Order: sequence, then C-alpha cells, then structure tokens
Amino acid sequence: MAGFAFKQFTVAQSRSAMKVSTDGVLFGAWVCVTGAQRMLDIGAGTGLLSLMCKQRAPSLMIDAVEIDAQACLDARDNVHASPWQGIRVHQTPIQTFAADQPYDLVISNPPYFNHSLKGPDVARNTARHTDSLSFLHLIEAFKLHSHAQGRLAVILPAKEGLAFIALAQQHGLYLARRCDVTMTPGKPVSRLMLEWHRAQTGLVQEALCVRTQDGAYSATFIDLCRDFYLKM
Repeated sequence: MAGFAFKQFTVAQSRSAMKVSTDGVLFGAWVCVTGAQRMLDIGAGTGLLSLMCKQRAPSLMIDAVEIDAQACLDARDNVHASPWQGIRVHQTPIQTFAADQPYDLVISNPPYFNHSLKGPDVARNTARHTDSLSFLHLIEAFKLHSHAQGRLAVILPAKEGLAFIALAQQHGLYLARRCDVTMTPGKPVSRLMLEWHRAQTGLVQEALCVRTQDGAYSATFIDLCRDFYLKM
C-alpha cells in the first residue's frame, strides 16, 4: 500500500482529495492532547490528525468524521494498518453525526475557501470549500458534542482564521491559544493555529516559522515534528 510514511504509521492517500501536507503535520503535532480521553476529528480526510494524536496519546479514544466516501476508505485502511486501536471512522456529515458521549477535545483542519473559484474536481472542492462545513457549523458541532471544559482546535489560512476568530467570539467561545505560522523569515503570517475554550481563560500567544532563510526546516519546526517525519 503506497502512501506517506511516518515513523510509526503510513498514510495511504490514493483515494482522498486532500493529501498529507506540512499544515496537517504541523497542526497534528501542535494540538494539545494533554488530559484528553475522548477526541472528535471533524473532516478527518485520510485520518492523519487522528493517527498523530493517537501516537502522542495512545489511550485517547477517537471518533473521526469524514463526509467523503473515498477519503473514508483511505482513513479506515490507515487506521487498520496502524499500531493502535480506538479510532472509529464515520462516513457522515458532522451535522448528522450522533455521539454517545461528549468529547474533551474537538479538532478540525476544515474547508476554508469561502469565495474562491472552484475547479472541476468535486471531491477536492468538498475538501477545500466551506459549502459542506461552514465555520458556523463547525462551532455549533463543537458546542453540541463537547462538555463545559471541552476544547476546540483548528488550523486555517490567516485571512480565514481572523474571520473564524470573530465568529467564534460572537458565539461565546474564548481564544486560549494562538500560533501564528510563517513559512520563511520575513514573510507574512500564512496560517493560524487556534485553540478555543468554552470558559474564559488567558491567551497563550505563539509564533512559528517553518523554514530558515536558506530553506531548511527551522529548529522549532523540527523540535515539534521530529516524532513523525522519518528524516528528522
């Protein structure tokens, strides 16, 4: 089964529209899994984030929800081939997903192009555009499926991330952790990684640059992701 090989698992991605990306790996390594026992992965794709979080917290029970049938096939294969039990893949829109218990942690690398032109690939459009999962749907799903101490973590491009911040605050969520990601020194922020709580808390502000001026991975990025990439 060809795929993207990590240190402890491989991600098959021949059927999924969205492939393994630096964004995904960075986010999977950044998400705080400390203290979480139950996690919901919304828009799970190939299952990359679920597998990364499971590697970091092997006792975590995970429900991975994905709307696209082909991506679900990849995700199920990846979970089955991994060293871990306790990841359930559900092919369903999050809007109709029924959970048996509330979650401690909800994560999502959500669709993010609100107004951009769409290409001919329907599955890729679904994965990249907010038609099937609006930011409001994501916030509502978090509030429905988490308990009072639950946390929501998302990664978004900077522009969409700022829009998400405004919307989440309007709906009573409190930003607890924010990481501004730049690709190279001197470039503008390209991604925001955000963690939200339902109760007010102090904000931890972070910044991360993925590459050095000469194009190599930065020491900070390597320190965060070394448990996953084969070459680190």
